Amino acid sequence: MANMKLKTGDKVVVITGKDKGKEGKILKADRKNNRVVVEGVNMVSRHTKPSAKNQQGGIIKKEAPIHVSNVMYVHNGKPTRLGVMIKDGKKVRVAKKTGEVID
Repeated sequence: MANMKLKTGDKVVVITGKDKGKEGKILKADRKNNRVVVEGVNMVSRHTKPSAKNQQGGIIKKEAPIHVSNVMYVHNGKPTRLGVMIKDGKKVRVAKKTGEVID
């Protein structure tokens, strides 16, 4: 599969699934499995026992990973695909819609 162009901290929008239309920042990017964890998206309930870290225990809501193909990078408020180009001998990410360099 093609390499993942998204990084931790990128703003993305969910384009399909139960959370379609939701926007958020990428909290974690798993390049090996092509999955990302987006804040406030794909929330799951975890039943936890009381422990030293969590004295109370109970049901905890947390984000679960979703496949990278289900999210799209947001540039200037609009979703866009990402491309890679070499500029001054360095690889940089480029927004396909506008052609602007992202980083």
